[in-house]
Amino acid sequence: MSFAQVEALAPQASVVGIDIGGTKTHLRLRHDSRERDLVLQTSDWRCREWQRDAHSLTELVERFVEGVTIAAIGIGAHGCDDKLECEAFEAAFKTATPIPVRVVNDAELMPAAFGLERQIGVVSGTGSIAVCRTDDGDMLVAGGWGWIIGDEGSAASLMREAARTVALHLDRGGSPDDPLVRHLFRELEIPSAARIGSRLAGLGSAKEVGRHAALIFDAADEGSVPAETVIREGGFALADLVSRLRLRGSKADTVVAGGSVIASQPRLWEAFRAGVEAIGGPALTLHLHRSAPVEGAMVLADRLAAQQTSSTKGH
Repeated sequence: MSFAQVEALAPQASVVGIDIGGTKTHLRLRHDSRERDLVLQTSDWRCREWQRDAHSLTELVERFVEGVTIAAIGIGAHGCDDKLECEAFEAAFKTATPIPVRVVNDAELMPAAFGLERQIGVVSGTGSIAVCRTDDGDMLVAGGWGWIIGDEGSAASLMREAARTVALHLDRGGSPDDPLVRHLFRELEIPSAARIGSRLAGLGSAKEVGRHAALIFDAADEGSVPAETVIREGGFALADLVSRLRLRGSKADTVVAGGSVIASQPRLWEAFRAGVEAIGGPALTLHLHRSAPVEGAMVLADRLAAQQTSSTKGH
């Protein structure tokens, strides 16, 4: 199931959904039963200051929709990591546009795309995080600490663990011909084992580190046991984010995972599923959202447009 199967509550309304990722921002317009998309680099417009970002994004939307009257905007934002930050970004939009705007964390787009509320959303992309809401609307968050110390199972974190695993593998006398060693050294242009850590650190950002993550899965496909270990442990670490939310009181019975890495790498999905089953057993239903997370933002925008229509009729 995805947005295409979630029944629209305000099908005649023109709405915009936005997925603000750590690397890319995806805008989608629904107008006259058709959809149109725009994808751009998040760094092209975002400066991480609520008011300036709200105005910049509003201007982007205005250019994108080309004069179409928009009923509502739904946004999933990487970096809005608690309820107060989501509310602060929403408040900033009130001074930037008269259009009603709903802001949630980007992980919340995953269950939203299935029409689910108060369920656990897990993102595994450039970074990673797990989020859900309580019955009172409070936001529970696990992970999202950045690739230097966390972001388990994300592209950047998997690369960090791959580099560490290769270093330990070589320290213990492992073969330099292992596929993970070969791929890591070749792609990061590492001149010698002593430069593994400094070369990784020199990449600088999660985006730059994470864009090399496919090499781990390529190595696993070639039979690298160290690569398989990195993937398995990354999947179980992602599952542990779900466990943390449950320990803190989440009553969710469904987990929806998505994001560029887990949606495109079956090995990571299988490791995550095994980890969730180990911690939750049959009490947790698990889904993989393979489509673009912006679908969840479209559901949010549609629901908000329907609320505005209902409120107007009530008056």
